Amino acid sequence: MSSTAGGSQPYYFVPHPSRHPFFAAFGLFFVIFGAAAWINSIGWGKWTFFFGLVWLLVVLFQWFSDAVGESEAGQYSRRVDHSYRWSMSWFIFSEVMFFGAFFTALWWMRAHSVPALGGLENSILWPDFKAAWPSTAPGITASPAGTVEPFQTMGPLWLPTINTALLLSSGVTLTIAHHLLRVGKRAPTIAFMWLTVLLGFTFLCVQGYEYYHAYTDLNLKLTSGAYGSTFFMLTGFHGFHVLVGMLMLFFITLRLMRGHFTPDRHFGFEGAAWYWHFVDVVWLGLYVLVYWM
Repeated sequence: MSSTAGGSQPYYFVPHPSRHPFFAAFGLFFVIFGAAAWINSIGWGKWTFFFGLVWLLVVLFQWFSDAVGESEAGQYSRRVDHSYRWSMSWFIFSEVMFFGAFFTALWWMRAHSVPALGGLENSILWPDFKAAWPSTAPGITASPAGTVEPFQTMGPLWLPTINTALLLSSGVTLTIAHHLLRVGKRAPTIAFMWLTVLLGFTFLCVQGYEYYHAYTDLNLKLTSGAYGSTFFMLTGFHGFHVLVGMLMLFFITLRLMRGHFTPDRHFGFEGAAWYWHFVDVVWLGLYVLVYWM
Protein backbone atom coordinates (compact mmCIF):
# COMPACT_ATOMS: atom_id res chain seq x y z
CA MET A 1 0.00 0.00 0.00
CA SER A 2 2.51 2.58 -1.12
CA SER A 3 1.54 6.16 -1.62
CA THR A 4 2.01 7.69 -5.06
CA ALA A 5 2.92 11.07 -6.37
CA GLY A 6 -0.26 11.23 -8.45
CA GLY A 7 -0.49 12.54 -12.02
CA SER A 8 -1.68 9.82 -14.39
CA GLN A 9 -3.75 7.90 -11.88
CA PRO A 10 -7.53 8.26 -11.75
CA TYR A 11 -9.10 10.67 -9.25
CA TYR A 12 -10.07 7.70 -7.11
CA PHE A 13 -9.32 4.01 -7.47
CA VAL A 14 -12.36 1.71 -7.40
CA PRO A 15 -11.35 -1.95 -7.00
CA HIS A 16 -13.05 -4.75 -8.90
CA PRO A 17 -15.61 -6.93 -7.10
CA SER A 18 -13.71 -9.10 -4.64
CA ARG A 19 -14.33 -12.43 -2.92
CA HIS A 20 -12.08 -11.49 0.00
CA PRO A 21 -14.63 -9.77 2.31
CA PHE A 22 -17.00 -12.74 2.10
CA PHE A 23 -14.32 -15.33 2.76
CA ALA A 24 -12.83 -13.24 5.59
CA ALA A 25 -16.25 -13.09 7.25
CA PHE A 26 -16.57 -16.86 6.74
CA GLY A 27 -13.28 -17.44 8.56
CA LEU A 28 -14.18 -15.03 11.36
CA PHE A 29 -17.45 -16.88 11.91
CA PHE A 30 -15.57 -20.11 12.62
CA VAL A 31 -13.03 -18.29 14.81
CA ILE A 32 -15.76 -16.88 17.07
CA PHE A 33 -17.92 -20.01 16.92
CA GLY A 34 -14.95 -22.25 17.76
CA ALA A 35 -13.70 -19.97 20.54
CA ALA A 36 -17.15 -19.92 22.18
CA ALA A 37 -17.28 -23.72 22.07
CA TRP A 38 -13.68 -24.08 23.28
CA ILE A 39 -14.14 -21.98 26.42
CA ASN A 40 -17.22 -24.05 27.22
CA SER A 41 -15.12 -27.25 27.11
CA ILE A 42 -16.68 -28.61 23.91
CA GLY A 43 -14.18 -30.95 22.26
CA TRP A 44 -14.48 -29.77 18.67
CA GLY A 45 -14.29 -26.09 19.62
CA LYS A 46 -10.50 -25.91 19.55
CA TRP A 47 -10.23 -27.42 16.09
CA THR A 48 -13.00 -25.21 14.74
CA PHE A 49 -11.20 -22.17 16.11
CA PHE A 50 -7.89 -23.09 14.48
CA PHE A 51 -9.61 -23.93 11.19
CA GLY A 52 -11.20 -20.49 11.11
CA LEU A 53 -7.95 -18.81 12.10
CA VAL A 54 -5.91 -20.50 9.36
CA TRP A 55 -8.66 -19.77 6.84
CA LEU A 56 -8.71 -16.10 7.85
CA LEU A 57 -4.93 -15.74 7.65
CA VAL A 58 -4.86 -17.23 4.14
CA VAL A 59 -7.60 -14.85 3.01
CA LEU A 60 -5.84 -11.85 4.53
CA PHE A 61 -2.57 -12.82 2.84
CA GLN A 62 -4.31 -12.97 -0.54
CA TRP A 63 -6.18 -9.73 0.13
CA PHE A 64 -3.06 -7.80 1.12
CA SER A 65 -1.17 -9.28 -1.84
CA ASP A 66 -3.81 -7.88 -4.18
CA ALA A 67 -3.57 -4.46 -2.53
CA VAL A 68 0.23 -4.49 -2.82
CA GLY A 69 -0.01 -5.45 -6.49
CA GLU A 70 -2.44 -2.61 -7.18
CA SER A 71 -0.15 -0.17 -5.43
CA GLU A 72 3.00 -1.28 -7.21
CA ALA A 73 1.11 -1.11 -10.53
CA GLY A 74 0.61 2.62 -9.94
CA GLN A 75 -3.16 2.47 -9.56
CA TYR A 76 -3.28 4.49 -6.34
CA SER A 77 -3.47 8.28 -6.55
CA ARG A 78 -2.86 10.86 -3.83
CA ARG A 79 -6.50 10.66 -2.85
CA VAL A 80 -6.15 6.94 -2.14
CA ASP A 81 -2.99 7.71 -0.18
CA HIS A 82 -4.94 10.17 1.98
CA SER A 83 -7.66 7.58 2.43
CA TYR A 84 -5.13 5.06 3.73
CA ARG A 85 -3.64 7.63 6.09
CA TRP A 86 -7.01 8.55 7.56
CA SER A 87 -7.95 4.87 7.83
CA MET A 88 -4.76 4.04 9.72
CA SER A 89 -5.20 7.08 11.96
CA TRP A 90 -8.74 6.06 12.93
CA PHE A 91 -7.62 2.47 13.45
CA ILE A 92 -4.90 3.57 15.88
CA PHE A 93 -7.41 5.87 17.60
CA SER A 94 -9.71 2.87 18.13
CA GLU A 95 -6.76 1.02 19.65
CA VAL A 96 -6.13 3.96 21.98
CA MET A 97 -9.74 3.67 23.17
CA PHE A 98 -9.32 -0.11 23.54
CA PHE A 99 -6.35 0.19 25.87
CA GLY A 100 -7.89 3.22 27.53
CA ALA A 101 -10.77 1.03 28.66
CA PHE A 102 -8.40 -1.44 30.32
CA PHE A 103 -6.35 1.30 31.98
CA THR A 104 -9.58 2.88 33.22
CA ALA A 105 -10.73 -0.46 34.63
CA LEU A 106 -7.43 -0.78 36.49
CA TRP A 107 -7.76 2.74 37.89
CA TRP A 108 -11.40 2.23 38.86
CA MET A 109 -10.66 -0.95 40.80
CA ARG A 110 -7.76 0.63 42.64
CA ALA A 111 -9.38 3.99 43.36
CA HIS A 112 -13.05 3.08 43.82
CA SER A 113 -14.02 -0.61 43.83
CA VAL A 114 -11.52 -1.89 46.39
CA PRO A 115 -12.01 1.03 48.83
CA ALA A 116 -15.79 0.62 48.51
CA LEU A 117 -15.54 -3.07 49.41
CA GLY A 118 -13.69 -2.08 52.56
CA GLY A 119 -16.35 0.39 53.60
CA LEU A 120 -18.47 0.26 56.74
CA GLU A 121 -21.49 -1.20 54.98
CA ASN A 122 -19.49 -4.32 54.01
CA SER A 123 -17.75 -4.83 57.35
CA ILE A 124 -20.53 -7.10 58.65
CA LEU A 125 -20.15 -9.49 55.71
CA TRP A 126 -16.34 -9.43 55.67
CA PRO A 127 -15.08 -8.24 59.08
CA ASP A 128 -11.48 -9.28 58.34
CA PHE A 129 -11.33 -7.79 54.85
CA LYS A 130 -8.58 -5.24 54.22
CA ALA A 131 -9.06 -2.93 51.23
CA ALA A 132 -5.43 -2.98 50.09
CA TRP A 133 -3.93 -3.03 46.61
CA PRO A 134 -2.38 -5.13 45.21
CA SER A 135 -4.12 -8.23 46.48
CA THR A 136 -1.62 -10.91 47.43
CA ALA A 137 -3.35 -13.35 49.78
CA PRO A 138 -6.76 -14.64 50.87
CA GLY A 139 -8.47 -12.30 53.30
CA ILE A 140 -7.07 -9.15 51.70
CA THR A 141 -8.30 -7.99 48.30
CA ALA A 142 -8.06 -11.18 46.31
CA SER A 143 -10.59 -13.32 48.11
CA PRO A 144 -12.24 -12.62 51.48
CA ALA A 145 -13.65 -16.15 51.43
CA GLY A 146 -10.24 -17.70 50.80
CA THR A 147 -11.09 -19.07 47.35
CA VAL A 148 -8.04 -17.55 45.64
CA GLU A 149 -4.61 -19.01 46.31
CA PRO A 150 -1.90 -16.69 47.69
CA PHE A 151 0.36 -15.17 45.04
CA GLN A 152 3.10 -12.61 44.60
CA THR A 153 2.90 -9.54 42.42
CA MET A 154 5.17 -8.92 39.43
CA GLY A 155 7.71 -6.17 40.07
CA PRO A 156 9.48 -4.03 37.47
CA LEU A 157 12.89 -5.68 37.91
CA TRP A 158 14.23 -7.17 35.83
CA LEU A 159 12.19 -8.68 33.02
CA PRO A 160 9.75 -5.76 32.49
CA THR A 161 12.63 -3.29 32.51
CA ILE A 162 14.54 -5.36 29.97
CA ASN A 163 11.44 -5.42 27.77
CA THR A 164 11.11 -1.65 28.10
CA ALA A 165 14.67 -1.23 26.87
CA LEU A 166 13.99 -3.62 23.98
CA LEU A 167 10.87 -1.76 22.82
CA LEU A 168 12.42 1.69 23.14
CA SER A 169 15.47 0.47 21.21
CA SER A 170 13.22 -0.93 18.48
CA GLY A 171 11.53 2.46 18.17
CA VAL A 172 14.94 4.07 17.65
CA THR A 173 16.05 1.54 15.03
CA LEU A 174 12.74 1.93 13.19
CA THR A 175 13.09 5.71 13.12
CA ILE A 176 16.62 5.37 11.75
CA ALA A 177 15.33 2.98 9.07
CA HIS A 178 12.64 5.48 8.09
CA HIS A 179 15.19 8.26 7.77
CA LEU A 180 17.46 6.06 5.65
CA LEU A 181 14.56 5.13 3.38
CA ARG A 182 13.67 8.79 2.85
CA VAL A 183 17.22 9.54 1.71
CA GLY A 184 17.29 6.53 -0.63
CA LYS A 185 19.67 4.22 1.25
CA ARG A 186 17.88 0.91 0.84
CA ALA A 187 20.53 -1.54 2.10
CA PRO A 188 21.01 0.05 5.54
CA THR A 189 17.23 0.54 5.74
CA ILE A 190 16.75 -3.21 5.39
CA ALA A 191 19.45 -3.89 7.98
CA PHE A 192 17.83 -1.64 10.57
CA MET A 193 14.41 -3.10 9.79
CA TRP A 194 15.67 -6.62 10.46
CA LEU A 195 17.14 -5.35 13.73
CA THR A 196 13.75 -3.87 14.64
CA VAL A 197 12.00 -7.16 13.91
CA LEU A 198 14.59 -9.02 16.00
CA LEU A 199 14.05 -6.67 18.94
CA GLY A 200 10.29 -7.20 18.72
CA PHE A 201 10.72 -10.97 18.61
CA THR A 202 13.06 -10.84 21.61
CA PHE A 203 10.44 -8.82 23.52
CA LEU A 204 7.89 -11.59 22.95
CA CYS A 205 10.36 -14.24 24.11
CA VAL A 206 11.10 -12.30 27.31
CA GLN A 207 7.39 -11.84 27.95
CA GLY A 208 6.82 -15.56 27.46
CA TYR A 209 9.49 -16.27 30.08
CA GLU A 210 7.89 -13.66 32.34
CA TYR A 211 4.58 -15.52 32.17
CA TYR A 212 6.34 -18.79 32.95
CA HIS A 213 8.00 -17.14 35.94
CA ALA A 214 4.65 -15.71 37.07
CA TYR A 215 2.90 -19.09 36.95
CA THR A 216 5.65 -21.27 38.42
CA ASP A 217 7.45 -18.99 40.89
CA LEU A 218 4.88 -16.37 41.90
CA ASN A 219 1.69 -18.46 41.53
CA LEU A 220 0.30 -15.45 39.66
CA LYS A 221 -2.47 -16.51 37.30
CA LEU A 222 -5.39 -15.03 35.43
CA THR A 223 -7.59 -16.23 38.30
CA SER A 224 -5.52 -14.45 40.97
CA GLY A 225 -8.18 -11.93 41.89
CA ALA A 226 -8.56 -8.48 40.34
CA TYR A 227 -4.79 -8.02 40.20
CA GLY A 228 -4.17 -11.20 38.23
CA SER A 229 -6.97 -10.57 35.74
CA THR A 230 -5.93 -6.99 34.99
CA PHE A 231 -2.23 -7.90 34.83
CA PHE A 232 -2.70 -10.64 32.25
CA MET A 233 -5.36 -8.80 30.28
CA LEU A 234 -3.23 -5.67 29.90
CA THR A 235 0.12 -7.36 29.28
CA GLY A 236 -1.45 -10.15 27.20
CA PHE A 237 -3.33 -7.84 24.84
CA HIS A 238 -0.25 -5.65 24.54
CA GLY A 239 1.87 -8.69 23.71
CA PHE A 240 -0.64 -9.63 21.00
CA HIS A 241 -0.32 -6.13 19.54
CA VAL A 242 3.47 -6.46 19.60
CA LEU A 243 3.11 -9.70 17.64
CA VAL A 244 0.86 -8.01 15.07
CA GLY A 245 3.22 -5.06 14.78
CA MET A 246 6.24 -7.33 14.42
CA LEU A 247 4.50 -9.20 11.59
CA MET A 248 3.73 -5.88 9.90
CA LEU A 249 7.38 -4.86 10.08
CA PHE A 250 8.48 -8.32 8.93
CA PHE A 251 6.41 -8.15 5.74
CA ILE A 252 7.40 -4.52 5.15
CA THR A 253 11.04 -5.65 5.33
CA LEU A 254 10.39 -8.40 2.79
CA ARG A 255 8.79 -5.82 0.50
CA LEU A 256 11.83 -3.58 0.89
CA MET A 257 14.03 -6.49 -0.17
CA ARG A 258 11.85 -6.93 -3.27
CA GLY A 259 12.40 -3.31 -4.26
CA HIS A 260 9.08 -1.89 -3.09
CA PHE A 261 8.81 1.65 -1.72
CA THR A 262 10.74 4.75 -2.74
CA PRO A 263 11.69 7.88 -0.79
CA ASP A 264 8.40 9.46 -1.96
CA ARG A 265 6.16 6.35 -2.01
CA HIS A 266 6.20 4.38 1.22
CA PHE A 267 3.00 4.74 3.19
CA GLY A 268 2.93 0.99 3.85
CA PHE A 269 6.17 1.54 5.76
CA GLU A 270 4.85 4.63 7.52
CA GLY A 271 1.60 2.95 8.57
CA ALA A 272 3.46 0.05 10.17
CA ALA A 273 5.82 2.54 11.87
CA TRP A 274 2.88 4.49 13.31
CA TYR A 275 1.46 1.30 14.73
CA TRP A 276 4.79 0.26 16.26
CA HIS A 277 5.33 3.63 17.93
CA PHE A 278 1.80 3.39 19.33
CA VAL A 279 2.67 -0.01 20.82
CA ASP A 280 5.78 1.57 22.39
CA VAL A 281 3.77 4.37 24.01
CA VAL A 282 1.18 1.94 25.40
CA TRP A 283 3.94 -0.14 26.93
CA LEU A 284 5.41 2.88 28.72
CA GLY A 285 2.05 3.57 30.36
CA LEU A 286 1.65 -0.11 31.20
CA TYR A 287 5.18 -0.31 32.60
CA VAL A 288 4.51 2.55 35.03
CA LEU A 289 0.92 1.77 36.06
CA VAL A 290 1.12 -2.03 36.27
CA TYR A 291 4.69 -2.77 37.37
CA TRP A 292 5.67 0.28 39.45
CA MET A 293 2.42 1.49 41.05
